[in-house]
Amino acid sequence: MNKNFVEELQWRGMLHQSMPGVEEHLSEAMRSAYVGFDPTADSLHIGNLVPIMLLAHYQRCGHKPVALVGGATGMIGDPSGKSNERNLLDENTLRHNQEAIKKQLSHFLDFESNGPNAAVLVNNYDWMKEFSFLGFIRDVGKHITVNYMMAKDSVKNRISGESSNEGMSFTEFTYQLVQGYDFLHLYRANDCTIQMGGSDQWGNITTGTELIRRIGNGKGFAITCPLITKSDGSKFGKSEGGNVWLDAKRTSPYKFYQYWLNSSDEDAEKYIKIFTFLDEVEINEIISQHDEAPHLRALQKQLAKEITTMVHSKEDFENAKKASNILFSKSFKEDIQTLDEATFLDVFEGVPQAHIPQSEFDEGLDMIGALAAKTSFLKSNGEARRALKENSISVNKEKVKEDYKLSTEDLINDRYIILNKGRKNTYIIKVV
Repeated sequence: MNKNFVEELQWRGMLHQSMPGVEEHLSEAMRSAYVGFDPTADSLHIGNLVPIMLLAHYQRCGHKPVALVGGATGMIGDPSGKSNERNLLDENTLRHNQEAIKKQLSHFLDFESNGPNAAVLVNNYDWMKEFSFLGFIRDVGKHITVNYMMAKDSVKNRISGESSNEGMSFTEFTYQLVQGYDFLHLYRANDCTIQMGGSDQWGNITTGTELIRRIGNGKGFAITCPLITKSDGSKFGKSEGGNVWLDAKRTSPYKFYQYWLNSSDEDAEKYIKIFTFLDEVEINEIISQHDEAPHLRALQKQLAKEITTMVHSKEDFENAKKASNILFSKSFKEDIQTLDEATFLDVFEGVPQAHIPQSEFDEGLDMIGALAAKTSFLKSNGEARRALKENSISVNKEKVKEDYKLSTEDLINDRYIILNKGRKNTYIIKVV
C-alpha cells in the first residue's frame, strides 16, 4: 500500500496550498506531477531542496515525478519574488547546466528504474523553440485575458514595488503564459495533471490549470509548499559566503555539513521533517532525545548526517564529521594529517596565516620568532615571552615552552603548523 502523498506532506510541514480534489485524484491511479527548476547555474542550491524533496516523496508514494529544466524560461526570467530580471543564457550553457542538474537530482530521484513511476527530466526549450511569436500569441495568448494576468500577486508586487523609471518588461509579463503552456504541454504529452512548487509559484501554476481547462478541456491541479524561513529572521539557504550549493566544488561537503549542524533547535526540528526521509516515529524519537539533552544537539547531528550523505556521500559525511571534531581530538596531529588540503583550509578558514621559508626550519625556528618577530601574530617579542611563561602557547595542540624550536617534524602534511594562544586565538604558519 503506497503512502498518501498529501498526508505525508501535511505531517512534514510541507503543504502550503492545494487545489480541492487533488487527494482523491491521487488515490485513483498513479499520477504524473512536475516541478520546474531554474537552469541559470550548473548547480542547484539548498533553496531548491524543498521542491526536490516534494518530487522525491511523490515518487516514494508510488507516483511519477517529472523534473522540468526551464531552458526556455531560463532565457526569459521569472518575476516571482525577484526585483530584477535575470541574465539570459545561450543554449550551450543551458544544456551543460541541464546535465549537471540531472546528476544532482539523481541523488533523490530514480531515473533508471524500469517501473512505471521512473522519474523523467524534460526541458521546456525542446517544445518552446518550435513556436513563432505569432503562433504563440494566436494559440495560447488569446485564451488568457490581461485582467487575469494583472491580478496575479507576482505581477502586482513587481509593478507596484518598482521605482517609477523601471517597471516590468513585456518579456517578464508573459512569463506566466510560458510556464502555463508548459503545464498544458506536459498534460498533453506526459499525462501530467499536477504541478508543484513554492508558495510564490501559485499564480503561475494556476495559469497552467486555466490553460488546461480552456484549451485542453481537462483538469489540472496545483500543490505548493511553504517558503522556508529561519527562526532568527535571516534568509534560509544563505551563509556568509552566499548560496549553499549542492555542488562540492561550490560549497565543500564540510561547509555544507556545518550549515545544517549550526541550525537552531527550532529550525532543526522543522528541517529534519522536510529534508530527510526519516519517518514520523524515528523523527519523534530524535526530538525526544534532543529535548532530554539539548546540549548534545541530537537533532542537528542527525539532520546534518542524513542530508550530507544524501547530497554528497557517506564518505563525505564521515570526513566532514571528522573535520568538525578535529579541534577537540586527543590525537590532533595524527587526525589532521588525514584531511585533504581543501578540507583543512575549510576548517581553518579565516585564521591568520604567515608564510615562512622552508630554510628557516632546517636549523629550527625559535618560538619568539614564530609568534612575533617572523610572523607578527603577537604584537611584540615581550608579549610572546609572557605567553610562553604563562604556558598558554601550543604547537599543534601540544603545550610548549620558550626553549622549543619548530622543525620540519612539526609540519602537518609537510606544509602547515598550527599555533594557539590560549583556547581562542589560532594562527597558521605555512611553509613556502
